[in-house]
Amino acid sequence: MTAFLSSINYNAWILPALLLLPIVGALGLWVHALLSAKDPADKRWREVRVLAFAFFVVEALISLGLWWSFDPAAAGWQAAVDLPWIPQWGVRFSVGIDGIALTLILLTTLMMPLAVLGSWTSIRTKPHAYYTLLMLLTVGMLGVFVSLDLVLFYVMWEIMLVPMYLVIGVWGGERRLYAAIKFFIYTMLGSLLMLVAILYLGSAASQAGGVPTFSYDYILNNVRLDPTTTLWLFGAFALAFAVKVPMFPFHTWLPDAHVEAPTAGSVILASIMLKMGTFGFVRFALPLFPSAAMNPTVRSLIIALAVIGIVYGALVALVQPDFKKLVAYSSVSHLGFVMLGIFALTTESVQGALMVNINHGVSTGALFLLVGMLYERRHTRMIEDYGGIAKVVPIFATVLTIVSLSSIGVPGTNGFIGEFLVLVGSYKTQPVAAVISATAVIFAAAYLLWALQRIIYNKLSKPENEGIKDLNWREIGLLVPILAAIVWMGVYPKPVLEKTEMAARRLVTYVEATSANTPQTASNSAR
Repeated sequence: MTAFLSSINYNAWILPALLLLPIVGALGLWVHALLSAKDPADKRWREVRVLAFAFFVVEALISLGLWWSFDPAAAGWQAAVDLPWIPQWGVRFSVGIDGIALTLILLTTLMMPLAVLGSWTSIRTKPHAYYTLLMLLTVGMLGVFVSLDLVLFYVMWEIMLVPMYLVIGVWGGERRLYAAIKFFIYTMLGSLLMLVAILYLGSAASQAGGVPTFSYDYILNNVRLDPTTTLWLFGAFALAFAVKVPMFPFHTWLPDAHVEAPTAGSVILASIMLKMGTFGFVRFALPLFPSAAMNPTVRSLIIALAVIGIVYGALVALVQPDFKKLVAYSSVSHLGFVMLGIFALTTESVQGALMVNINHGVSTGALFLLVGMLYERRHTRMIEDYGGIAKVVPIFATVLTIVSLSSIGVPGTNGFIGEFLVLVGSYKTQPVAAVISATAVIFAAAYLLWALQRIIYNKLSKPENEGIKDLNWREIGLLVPILAAIVWMGVYPKPVLEKTEMAARRLVTYVEATSANTPQTASNSAR
């Protein structure tokens, strides 16, 4: 496989292709909308979902080559492309990946076709607009993970904001406008401060080199700022990323957005978009401002907020009557583990954080898909409206149980290895935080197992549940890859850990060295 990829010069074109293909898909859907304007509405939405699914499958298939072409031991960026974009401002189309970006790119490309399948029967109004927005959203999300120019990164960061706002606001639930506006305002306010910080860094880079530039590598290796300025710039970046994670207390937009979003919107939010915040800390906030990130006060504050988020999210999930909101609050708890692992700053904790990132995307994305499937059948998300439905939907009950166990972090499932590494690695530098956070594993078992009992394992006491249909072949086919990933990463996580180990180790080494005022020894030391 590696020889074949080399023969077609795969790394030279794959990243631009991954960004271009969804744009081509969006244009294709627009052409289809024009050509099918006179067709019956039923025919239009059936055709457009097939076209959207086909585009996302092609995107996923061509992205898989990154797994084989990527060399985890190599220094520097891989599959890198650097082209002029706005030369008078020093802005370039500069993209590349490391092991951290690799896993998130593949998570994105593999979850998007599943998100389309999750919308297969529920999206019938304005289907062309809906699937076009999903494609534009994909461009923004992938762009965030591959950008090596700060202006390009900001553009991609903002591109994904409008499509998700519209997905929630147009196709969401009863309180969709409130949820969409809240999501937009929270994200936009944080992003504007980050834009100011980016412009400041670009100005400092221009003064250092004599030419305008927003190159990530150049700023990393050549821009040196005084401690006060560094602290303010870190705060601007950190606020934008903390809102997106979301960290406590910036999390309040998330439950509303999850509950009101259509199924695919919830899946994309949980599986991919929340990862953009944690990725921002790993890629930008820590390497660019290591002294501020490792400032004892700042570090203690972020770790404290992470621990509060872990425990608070779990406790609030425990009392939720709405199953979808329960899953939403569980995300606050899981992402708290990611932030704890990142700022504990050991190789084990950072790798654990990256694994929790991936596994949360798989397991929680699956939970939202299952909630959507149940909602389509009964049009209610209230836990008390169910009970004992395992008797009528045994396949659904089996899958929900497996996915819930993986979200809890039962050994043998994908959720275990990440949380285990975070706790073990964090204990080395933050023992108190690690011990407190470990209690959330018990809370996670409590809120999910109790929900399972009330939904599928109690007596079948409500007649309206007796006619619920079990999973059909499309839904089973949609869930099989997710179940395979749960088992694979739970039983044999080594391949994923190998891809991310060197990137995690370099990050830890670089941040520790530079925050301690040790001279930087190599231009690739942060990678």
